[in-house]
Amino acid sequence: MSVLKVDLREKVGSGYGAFWYSKHRYRVVKGGKASKKSCTSALWFIVNLMKHPEANLLVVRSVYDTHRNSTFAVLKWAIRQLGVGDKWKAVTSPLELRYLPTGQRIIFKGFDDWQKLASTTVDYGYLCWVWVEEAFEITSEADFDKLDLTVPRGQIPPNLFHQTTIIFNPWSEKHWLKKRFFDTPREDTLAITTNYLCNEFLDPSDIEKFERMKEENPRLYDVAGLGNWGVSEGLIYERWEIKSFDKDNIGGDESWKFKHVFGLDYGYTNDPTAFIAMAVNALDKEIYIYDEHYETRMLNEDIARMIKSKGFAKERIIADCAEPKTNDDLRRLGITRLTAARKGKDSVRNGIAKIQEYKIYVHPDCVNTIAELSSYVWDKTKDGEAVNKPVDKNNHLMDAMRYAMEDTIFFRPEKKEDFERRYKKLAKLSLYSGAGEIRATDFKGGWG
Repeated sequence: MSVLKVDLREKVGSGYGAFWYSKHRYRVVKGGKASKKSCTSALWFIVNLMKHPEANLLVVRSVYDTHRNSTFAVLKWAIRQLGVGDKWKAVTSPLELRYLPTGQRIIFKGFDDWQKLASTTVDYGYLCWVWVEEAFEITSEADFDKLDLTVPRGQIPPNLFHQTTIIFNPWSEKHWLKKRFFDTPREDTLAITTNYLCNEFLDPSDIEKFERMKEENPRLYDVAGLGNWGVSEGLIYERWEIKSFDKDNIGGDESWKFKHVFGLDYGYTNDPTAFIAMAVNALDKEIYIYDEHYETRMLNEDIARMIKSKGFAKERIIADCAEPKTNDDLRRLGITRLTAARKGKDSVRNGIAKIQEYKIYVHPDCVNTIAELSSYVWDKTKDGEAVNKPVDKNNHLMDAMRYAMEDTIFFRPEKKEDFERRYKKLAKLSLYSGAGEIRATDFKGGWG
């Protein structure tokens, strides 16, 4: 058998020595963006699975489907980085990575299918390692406890060890992860904080982005840049959380309560164009944010193409009224129901007050919305006193959210049976009058 020599110091870099050599029961890393925490974890798992021929790995996220473009992708990247692609096989249904010389496996599961997660087993060796990625998505400590009591467990050979690796961005100091792993030192836990400053693989443009964030939005820089805990003091929206849910069936049997609303804020060179899609339950005062777009240098053709690709071209989208030419152009490009937002005296404060009536749930895919919610704060005077207006920086999705919520003034609460009766009547009238297509999403929850 040929021997492949790899310089791990060159592949892994610095900043993770304690992490790499830790055999603690829990290895917990909170870090800012671009802190290479997931890449380093992936490299460690591939190296050590090949080093320990009886070890197997379970990778867990809140939602199973999010693995494909995150943990599954970064583990395949690590395999390529180490030059061992011929020794591994990637299976896509269900997701799995197999080490061909021994039959060891990397298995992917989600908390959204607890039965499959709890019954995870391997046919060779021992399931001794668990990787929980984006652990901030797991809002219930009880859910984590159920996993922790299930895997890893059982007797293993002396050369192996049980270990759960937990990786996340520290968006809020109120999360159970802080109290459990960081507030009080534990002998069975390595808890560390990393950030972009230990990532020597970043190029100058990446560094420049963080330096600009440091100047323009110190609060966001503290969390997304330095990996410190996000604090709630001064936050405009305090009642929000990251929550996994079925985007295609929001509300389940009570989906009739929800109206889908959409907002669009324009940017170009430095500021991004920001698009947001939400389902609003005005009866129970809930907002579910399930899609977003966040990109600089988008031409109007790009914006129209993006909206069409998401399937929202026929929806009523409320956009920034400051650019009427852009709005007209997007209508010409096929976004025909786009409407300019209503702006006037106190429109920002009134819009914020309306949203504050709701509990907000954000799908973990909406990472830019999460970042803005974590850093959207009230402004202060030079003396440090809070004023009743938001800081007007890095708030593009927050503006889009306000625009999208404008139609809530038309909400008329009604019972489910009244909604169903009215919808059937409207659909029948449409059929016989030659009117345009009537869709359920236009009338959910009694909206006009």
